[in-house]
Amino acid sequence: MAERRKKQHIRNRWKTKSSEGSEYFYRESNMKKRTTHYQSNAARILPEPVFGFLITVVLVLASVSVCFSQSPPEILKIDPPSWWVRSTMNPVRLLIRGRNLSEARVQPVGPGLRLVGPPKINAAGTYIFADVAISPNARAGKKQLKITTSGGSTLANFEILPALNPAGRFQGFSPDDVMYLAMIDRFSDGDRANNDPQQSRGIYDRKNKFYYHGGDLQGVIDRLPYLKELGITALWLTPWYDNYDHPNQIELKDDKPSSGFHGYNPQDFYGVEEHFGTLEKLQELVAAAHRLNIKIVQDQVVNHTGPYHPWVDDSPTPTWFNGTRQKHLKNVFQTWVLHDPRPVEELKRETLEGWFLDFLPDLNQHDREVSRYLVQNTLWWIGTTGLDGIRMDTWQYVPNDFWRDWNKALKREFPRFTVVGEVKDGDVVHTSYFQGGRARAGVDSGLDSLLDFPLFYSIRHAFAEGQALDEVPKTLSKDFLYSRSDILVTLLGGHDDGRFMSETGATLDGLKLANAFLLTTRGVPQLYYGDEIAMTGPDEPSTRQDFPGGFPGDKRNAFTVQGRTREENEIFNYIRRLNQVRASLEPLRRGELINLYASGQQYAYARKTKNQIAVVVINNDKKSQTIEFDVSKLGLINGMELDDRLIGIRPIKVHDGKLRVELPQRSAAILVRQ
Repeated sequence: MAERRKKQHIRNRWKTKSSEGSEYFYRESNMKKRTTHYQSNAARILPEPVFGFLITVVLVLASVSVCFSQSPPEILKIDPPSWWVRSTMNPVRLLIRGRNLSEARVQPVGPGLRLVGPPKINAAGTYIFADVAISPNARAGKKQLKITTSGGSTLANFEILPALNPAGRFQGFSPDDVMYLAMIDRFSDGDRANNDPQQSRGIYDRKNKFYYHGGDLQGVIDRLPYLKELGITALWLTPWYDNYDHPNQIELKDDKPSSGFHGYNPQDFYGVEEHFGTLEKLQELVAAAHRLNIKIVQDQVVNHTGPYHPWVDDSPTPTWFNGTRQKHLKNVFQTWVLHDPRPVEELKRETLEGWFLDFLPDLNQHDREVSRYLVQNTLWWIGTTGLDGIRMDTWQYVPNDFWRDWNKALKREFPRFTVVGEVKDGDVVHTSYFQGGRARAGVDSGLDSLLDFPLFYSIRHAFAEGQALDEVPKTLSKDFLYSRSDILVTLLGGHDDGRFMSETGATLDGLKLANAFLLTTRGVPQLYYGDEIAMTGPDEPSTRQDFPGGFPGDKRNAFTVQGRTREENEIFNYIRRLNQVRASLEPLRRGELINLYASGQQYAYARKTKNQIAVVVINNDKKSQTIEFDVSKLGLINGMELDDRLIGIRPIKVHDGKLRVELPQRSAAILVRQ
């Protein structure tokens, strides 16, 4: 028994469990005993000269190992770098990255912090997981952790933040909002000093459509009054994570290196991209937006990292990723298997665990350390900036049981917060599967909202391509599949699709009608930057053009009336008017949606609350039309007169329980009782 204990002591191990089994990390110890053990076994089977040579090699290697282990510890990074008092996530788990961390001990310096349990260290001695509890009465301020090994000690910085003040922050978004999506790098350049930062020289070039163009957080701050004038109440910004600091030689565009200007390939989940600004500038942006009653929605990524993330070649746990750079599944995007009750398991694995485009490392959310890291990262961004909502990238490619736990942690800390998930698919059956509010395969993800791509495609078909308008109510007829259709984020365009005005058959009148529908139907309407001035762009690079006037040297400034063309002012003013009408009429935001007429290129519907009714009539035909439909079920009695709040057609009276509306070609009206 004593000998067994002696052998067991040679390997000191710690374990972390995951749903796919237990993974072990070893810390080597007692080199002298290990050498003796090897010696006794080798002597039985090897000739003496060979045995002697091997002993020499082993002793040399052991000496090198001991010298290496005695090198002083070095700390490169701590995630998260700060946390707040009285959080629902306490203790907070720190991921400490560095060198020479084998056998490390972690000790908080001074009051306010307390280590909970022994730290866990990976086999390479490059990562420590340490749970640190923050006293509820701890003083906010900079603190230190002492990291000690046999080679010495060093200090690592950590900050305790004050308890969070929710007033005017963490608000969530709702159908009362109009959301605007802006790609930070392509919207407005407010600080030329960060265009080509010292640490990432050579990936700024406005002539290169795949490099940084100079848009930044200061530029967004500068354009907040413009958004306020347009009627925007929520601003969704593409990811501001720190991306790689050099040309991307893995993802080639037009056979040339690209950059991470779009933000979706994180290099540091806790860093702000230096081309955009700093954490302090981001906090300034959120505060400035809130003063104008504009909410901020962060675009987050938890499915994958960028190809150059330090984890890829030195992961904190053996199962941090699904596979390795050398050996992994490739995502085949067969997303239908995710809602299939009889899925082909191989396809399901490839869809959930495969690497996007074969080079974006797929995070393994079934590894508990990965899961904890991602949950804390989400909470940290909300808590430190005060933002109000999240648009989650690639929602469907992440396991639902992770989303369940992630959402529970999120709502415990920020109960009013709202999340919209990206599930890019035109099928309502598939899309609705991912909304929370009901269990799917035994799991309720808790997801509030989804980007309404099924309706997006119907809108494009009808208002751009000129297909029958009744495709729109046909799509809406499947709303029963959602747990809540009123909170879905409806859209005409986005950064992954060609712009509306580049669709075959698209016209300015069609764009106006599409917005008239978008801003009066159910859901949370989302506009894409530049669509309010009818920008064009048929594919991914051109749909991400610079906003005219947002950059030094631009020939005109479309952020101003004087800098816009006649057509640009026409569509801008039309959308602004729609937003004004929407804001003034509760039914357009909160009312029940009631279909009244749908035939060919005409569509009429009502939005009804307890105290008010708005009737929307759309003529998508290229010639004027008279539309007559029954309104008796709305409680509108004969003789009642309704005024148009949009284009000013003459008042219309209810006659024989019906409304008879004459509309010019490709126009819409919003009728409200006087």
